[in-house]
Amino acid sequence: MRQYTLTLSPLGIFLSSLLMATGIHAGPLESADRPHQESLKAVHDAEHEVDHAWEVYHRAALGGTVASPKLQAEIEEHLHQARTLITQAHEAADQGDQRQVETLIKQVHTHTTHAIEGSKESKQ
Repeated sequence: MRQYTLTLSPLGIFLSSLLMATGIHAGPLESADRPHQESLKAVHDAEHEVDHAWEVYHRAALGGTVASPKLQAEIEEHLHQARTLITQAHEAADQGDQRQVETLIKQVHTHTTHAIEGSKESKQ
């Protein structure tokens, strides 16, 4: 029987506990009566992308397959940045700034892509 050891950096432990404690996850999209609905939907979809990236990372971390502690820290930083950008995108959507929403979501996509690719990189 194989045993796995989970090694999270202090930043990863902090971020994971913060996410669990605050319940920050993409939930259902709110009422369609809100202004700027298109921007809000785009942000909502980006939230799901970030949630997915976190899930991929957690599976890799729990499985002990993250390539190195350095890469693990980089992945965690990408995920943290993605969450920060989501908050900013929400604010931009609420203000009706669709251009800013699009810019922020592109940045979120870049961070989640790096996090997912890093999480799939195997130990050598």
